[in-house]
Amino acid sequence: MSKTSVARVGGIDILRAAHAELWVTDLARSREFYVDFLGFVVSEESRNQIYLRGVEERVHHSLVLTQAEHPAVAHLAFRVLRPEDLEALSELYRAAGCLVRERAPGEECGQGRAVLVEDPNGFPIEYFCEMDAVPSHHQLYHLHRGAAVRRMDHFNLFVADFESAYSFWTEKLGFRLTEYVETDDEPRRITAAWLHRKPSVHDVALMQGSGSSVHHLGFWMDDMQSIIHCCDLLGGAQRHLHIERGPGRHGISNAFFLYLRDPDGHRIELYTSDYLTIDPDLEPIRWSSTDPRRQTLWGHKTPESWWQESSPVVDLTTMQPRLNQQVVSEQLRPFIK
Repeated sequence: MSKTSVARVGGIDILRAAHAELWVTDLARSREFYVDFLGFVVSEESRNQIYLRGVEERVHHSLVLTQAEHPAVAHLAFRVLRPEDLEALSELYRAAGCLVRERAPGEECGQGRAVLVEDPNGFPIEYFCEMDAVPSHHQLYHLHRGAAVRRMDHFNLFVADFESAYSFWTEKLGFRLTEYVETDDEPRRITAAWLHRKPSVHDVALMQGSGSSVHHLGFWMDDMQSIIHCCDLLGGAQRHLHIERGPGRHGISNAFFLYLRDPDGHRIELYTSDYLTIDPDLEPIRWSSTDPRRQTLWGHKTPESWWQESSPVVDLTTMQPRLNQQVVSEQLRPFIK
């Protein structure tokens, strides 16, 4: 398996991880979690949907909450540079035998024309070029609330066939490798990879799992203190059970982190302090699969729920969740009854 790749494949310019749509079972409860505690800004809302953005974002949304019967991830979205990139991506996925759907401007509020695909591993992925501009709250500190999440950063995915998924994201889509986990025994085998398009550690991470599901959505925070402040907010409000793991520092990425579970069990990472990856000759960092510091640099044990639970993705043919993973953590059941 190659550990290097070019950043641009077939003329396609994917810019970054941009937004996600979560199906939630109680929109009011989810609004409280994301707006009151995490501090997302509401761009637009209706009886069935809420469009959210981080305080520094100048586009319409980076997170969509949609009322549904079952929790799931409806799609993950990446922004591209030009409209022509949408055409190239449509051709690429059709050639791979994938389901491809065109989405008209405005079909998703605030967004221009888009292409929605079901990738070879069953993930619903959307690509778009244009989105409505909105005012940033970056320096409107008097309007900040809760933890004041800054912006979308990355997606982390469980994949059943790691090698084919890794090949598709790097060779077909042009994502570059920054860090990876590899077994020590021969023949060595990579079991997780951090891949990027923007100049940070990752836009998407792939981890070997039992099926295709979303492990977490990662959002950028201002600094370490803002993450600790979030813990204080949740603790003070007796919502401490939303905290699954951390705060702590990753070995992989060097980022300071906190993992939360929302009222439906979707995992959210608050993330800050990784490093610049813009140089084209940057050498990927290898981690041994037996090194506990890859998970938390300080060596703290990772809870079993973090390894075993994830959010199912929506099957674009049936429009139902692929129920191959448990989404709800037992510790959250008091919040979702």
